[in-house]
Amino acid sequence: MAGWLKALAYSAGGVAVAGLAALVALQERLVYVPVLPGLARSYPITPARLGLIYEDVWLRAADGVRLHSWFIRHSPSYRGPTILFFQENAGNIAHRLEFVRLMMQRLQCNVFMLSYRGYGESDGYPSQKGITYDAQAALDHLAQRNDIDTTRIVIFGRSLGGAVGAVLAKNNPDKVATLILENTFTSILDMAGIMLPFLRWFIGGSSSKGPKLLNCVVRSPWNTLDIVGEVKQPILFLSGLQDELVPPPHMKMLYDKASDHNRNCRFVDFPSGMHMDTWMSGGDRYWRTIQLFLDQYAPGVQNHDASFKSEITEDGNYSAPLYLKQPKL
Repeated sequence: MAGWLKALAYSAGGVAVAGLAALVALQERLVYVPVLPGLARSYPITPARLGLIYEDVWLRAADGVRLHSWFIRHSPSYRGPTILFFQENAGNIAHRLEFVRLMMQRLQCNVFMLSYRGYGESDGYPSQKGITYDAQAALDHLAQRNDIDTTRIVIFGRSLGGAVGAVLAKNNPDKVATLILENTFTSILDMAGIMLPFLRWFIGGSSSKGPKLLNCVVRSPWNTLDIVGEVKQPILFLSGLQDELVPPPHMKMLYDKASDHNRNCRFVDFPSGMHMDTWMSGGDRYWRTIQLFLDQYAPGVQNHDASFKSEITEDGNYSAPLYLKQPKL
């Protein structure tokens, strides 16, 4: 009997070690999914299919990786806000074109869409360090353009893109006007425990109470909760309360951390919003929320005195005053 139990223990230990080894070796494939199952890596469509004015932009990251992106212009002579859009972890920028088309229509903006390394037509392989380089290359390109208003560059990131955008905003307080985060996680470390519950006691972010013994093996931790508290620009948090991938409390934790030190933070939730469809389920209220935020924090000359003192109600109407959490001193 003792021999049988010992053999069972060795077998279980072997399976655990093999599983951990596989997790360490394949973690990038779990975090980054450039190709959706059953689809090609190439773009299924281009902005031209939706009648959008665009140009292909090729960039070089700081480590020499060649990157592809699209600069989509609202109209030939338009100099409104330019949104630097960072996508989620799966698929490529072409899969977000319908969202971008509506964004341009509703917000009257230009949009710059970056393909992370290893995604779309960009070279290389994705990693946290590499994608951070990619995001910086995109922002540096926009900051050097003479055909946009470089004082109105806005970062918009959803899910993984929010983690990317938060790092970029923190590192570039003088180049980025505002930051918009949608359905973003506190960290990949926290998400690991959600997606693989047996890891919860071994991997975790700054909010985790476990021993975090395996944090050192995670190569792309994306600690957004730690980063967002250092962002100085105004931040808008858009949270879908039916998010099936990132638990909605993650967004509230990000807001609480940021607003402790940043008086220009705004949190808006959407009761029926899921991870990928908050922009659809939120309807007019979703777009008016963003427009109000941009009018206040990335205004044009004609809107310089615009006020963001409105409370956004369920039906998309506004009433004053708006409560903004005061920072701790």
